[in-house]
Amino acid sequence: MATIAELEKEVEAIKQRNKRVENEKSWETSWTRRVVIVILTYLVTSLFFLFAGVSQPFINAIVPALAFVLSTASVPIFKNFWLKYINKK
Repeated sequence: MATIAELEKEVEAIKQRNKRVENEKSWETSWTRRVVIVILTYLVTSLFFLFAGVSQPFINAIVPALAFVLSTASVPIFKNFWLKYINKK
């Protein structure tokens, strides 16, 4: 049988894990993360288009960046629909 000290240690480890998971979830859903991804998507796509010889690479690179914004904006809508009508747990 576990001692009180062992149980307290396990509870503390669980609390620390939960805090880490909460922080990671917070990052995954943050606008900071989305903005960073949009900027990186734009930069990488711009460079690719530039070296590929695409006309107006800096303007054309806006399309994939905006596509990312639209996809992240619409995902919560579909997630809520799925949770309410399809998953039903």
